[in-house]
Amino acid sequence: MRQPVKSSFSPPALPRRRLLAAGAGAAGLLTLGLAGCRSATPNPNPGQLRRIAEARWPHRLLIEGTTAGGLSGIDYDPVRGEYLLISDDRSDLAPVRLYTARWPQPQAQAQATPPEPTGVVQLQRPGGGPWPNRRHAVDGLPVPDPEALRLRPATNTLLWTSEGDVARGFGPALYESARDGRFLREFTMPAMFQVDPAQRRGPRDNLSFEGVTLTPDGRFAWLGMENALIQDGPEPTTGAPGGPCRFTRIDLETGQADRQIAYVPDAIPLRPLIPGSYADNGVSEILMLDADRMLVLERAYATGKGNSLRLYEIDTRAASDVLAVDALAPGNHRPAAKTPVADFAALGLSRLDNTEGMCWGPPLPDGKRMLVVVSDDNFNPLQVTQFVAFEYTDRPDRAARP
Repeated sequence: MRQPVKSSFSPPALPRRRLLAAGAGAAGLLTLGLAGCRSATPNPNPGQLRRIAEARWPHRLLIEGTTAGGLSGIDYDPVRGEYLLISDDRSDLAPVRLYTARWPQPQAQAQATPPEPTGVVQLQRPGGGPWPNRRHAVDGLPVPDPEALRLRPATNTLLWTSEGDVARGFGPALYESARDGRFLREFTMPAMFQVDPAQRRGPRDNLSFEGVTLTPDGRFAWLGMENALIQDGPEPTTGAPGGPCRFTRIDLETGQADRQIAYVPDAIPLRPLIPGSYADNGVSEILMLDADRMLVLERAYATGKGNSLRLYEIDTRAASDVLAVDALAPGNHRPAAKTPVADFAALGLSRLDNTEGMCWGPPLPDGKRMLVVVSDDNFNPLQVTQFVAFEYTDRPDRAARP
């Protein structure tokens, strides 16, 4: 049962402090061709993004006695008119949870009124009760690392992913929970996602199920890997793209994987300020455009340079099925071709941060789609929880497609 929200929330002003990473760019409508993007069959008219509004939550905002932050997934419930936001806190600050919030039609202004928190839902473990944290781990039970969520409208239930508990031998997972947080089921994953104690194959720690999306008919869920499985190739570098990520389709009626495609993330687009210091790139979220087309958000970071966010479109039908392929290698599969949609550095945002959540919001007054994104601040005071609403215009040749 939802209780009244006890929150320290107040609309914040933009902080004066800026990381060296802060992104800047010109506002406006964008149809972009990104240098270095590999697309075997580029589409001539990709979708377009126009920034509508940007807002932030204060650092370590308290909502019902919990510390909000680490927002890694977002979805919109049109029936209740609220957003669902999952935190990637591994039960260290509070048990695994999601937040609900309302954001009335964001207005086009420099700093919009932020979403208003409305509640907290604690996601329960099998058998009931909160998931444990790493200090109180239970034998036979993973410590979830929540990364993405979607609402299933047909059942009014929640699908959410965990990148797993690789250090303790648990691979990535897809769970289903009731709206009140009760645990309903865990889906069976293909054997390739099992953890190998010898680290010769399987998922890398913290680089697995970063995204989830539903097909419009609600029959299938797609799971997006952040980086490649160990046997499928390396992580990206500044000089070369990473190995292919596997995007896996789950039949929600049978609970089984029925298809899988490969997607190749870019080489790291930014070079760290100090050569040899940390840098990465990977898939941070996926979102269906229609029954077959998908938006893929790639997020990169380089020490001293900050973040890069690039949005692509793929057609899932144009890639070969790799569900039965044990290890991906050149010549044994056809990855999805990528069409650039937007580089967030050119969309007029106050800064670029660690954006990990993406969803469709309510329709705009003119009937166009509203795309909403949120950033994961990692509970770090030098980062921000940033909400951005965009107007999305589909390619003219696809605008009428369901």
